[in-house]
Amino acid sequence: MIADLKVQNHGTIFLLVPITPAGEAWCDEHLPEDRTYWGKATVVEHRYISDIVEGAIADGLEVR
Repeated sequence: MIADLKVQNHGTIFLLVPITPAGEAWCDEHLPEDRTYWGKATVVEHRYISDIVEGAIADGLEVR
């Protein structure tokens, strides 16, 4: 199964990368409009990433 979202750990920040259209739509719907991007990825502070990942999984997305 292909991941909808990919999480990259960079120490103090994480990058949340949408891989599929479902992943992109989920990010657009659930993440703030003023979020910071690094390329196509959303930059997420380490204290928020677990809640975001849990929410995406609860909504049926595959996260790796």
